[in-house]
Amino acid sequence: MCVEGSSMEPQPPPAVKDSPRAPLSAPEHHRDLESVFIGPHGLRAGWSILLFAALYYLFREIIGTLFYAAGLIHDTPPDSAGTVLIAEFVPFLALVGAALIMVLIEDRSSDGDPNPNLGPNLAHRILSYNLDGPRRVRHFFFGLAAGFAALSLLVAALAWGGWLRLGPASLSAAQALLNGALWAIAFLLIGSVEEGLFRCYSLSTLTRGINFWWALAAQIGLCIYLALTGGGNDAWGVYLAAAIGFAPCLILHQKSAAHPESRARRAFWQTAWVTSTFFGFYHTSNNGENWIGVFAAAFIGFVFCVSVRVTGSAWWAIGCHAAWDWAETFFYGAADSGFQGQGHFLSANSAGNPLWSGGSDGPEGSVLVLGVVLLLLLFLIVFYARNKSESPEAAAQLAG
Repeated sequence: MCVEGSSMEPQPPPAVKDSPRAPLSAPEHHRDLESVFIGPHGLRAGWSILLFAALYYLFREIIGTLFYAAGLIHDTPPDSAGTVLIAEFVPFLALVGAALIMVLIEDRSSDGDPNPNLGPNLAHRILSYNLDGPRRVRHFFFGLAAGFAALSLLVAALAWGGWLRLGPASLSAAQALLNGALWAIAFLLIGSVEEGLFRCYSLSTLTRGINFWWALAAQIGLCIYLALTGGGNDAWGVYLAAAIGFAPCLILHQKSAAHPESRARRAFWQTAWVTSTFFGFYHTSNNGENWIGVFAAAFIGFVFCVSVRVTGSAWWAIGCHAAWDWAETFFYGAADSGFQGQGHFLSANSAGNPLWSGGSDGPEGSVLVLGVVLLLLLFLIVFYARNKSESPEAAAQLAG
């Protein structure tokens, strides 16, 4: 039965003009709060970095305390191969522990995307932090060769100019083999820790959530911190690294408005700017460091970011980093960022103007190091971008 003027369908309530907006319901409010911490790729990059840093330093304190209680490390700074090797296990184990927890929290696959169905293979999942990619072993050994060759070129240039004096070997063959092996393991740990912090976890994590304004804020915040805490002469290396990266990243940001599909490329280079500057800052705590050495650390940090871009992983950077330090400290016996190791093969002493010799910093504090790092960068670009059999997509990756 139907009554005229009525309808079986319910009618909507009359609209109320100028009605005040109703407050968010509990589920909507919950979603808005959750979006502060959770983004389209899981836990937001900034929170991931803060949590990772907190875990790393917490584990470092705990493991360091345990090593100290067991008599494995002491109050005096280590300078022999054996003591450095043992001491470097502390940050290495802290890094692995923090990364394992973060990979569980972020639940990432080996390609870097969240994946809740990966299974229990944590070793595979941790490769998502720029450790996966083609020809990893080959890239690692090529990095070793490049690092040794680059440092040798720097030493040769310093010796030719009279700013470095090389002495003969002071170890027997047996001692040289033992010390060389111990120093190699120690510097492999150091390279793994520093590359793990900056080119593995930080580079891969920030790339998925950074933009120009966050990158700029990080640089400004770091520079203000150094100025307020009296960073000294070393801080100028950080200021210079921050300033040099500003214009390229700003240009990328402005061009991206017309090309939104380039977000990933833009984010990578902005992250490279931030992580490289912070890598320079990381070296300001070294004794004997000068501003050139700090800037050189930031510069080579950028080169290592480029190596990740063109090779697809951080293995080239790990190999180059370890071989550079090994050649500088053990093979040539020079100071390394102010650190003078014991039990080295040759002996090297700085001479003359510290601007050219590096002074107490060692070869890394010489202005000539900037030319060598630039050559290393050009080698990476030319070799991996043009050698199609090595890296078929290298040129495309570097460009965009």
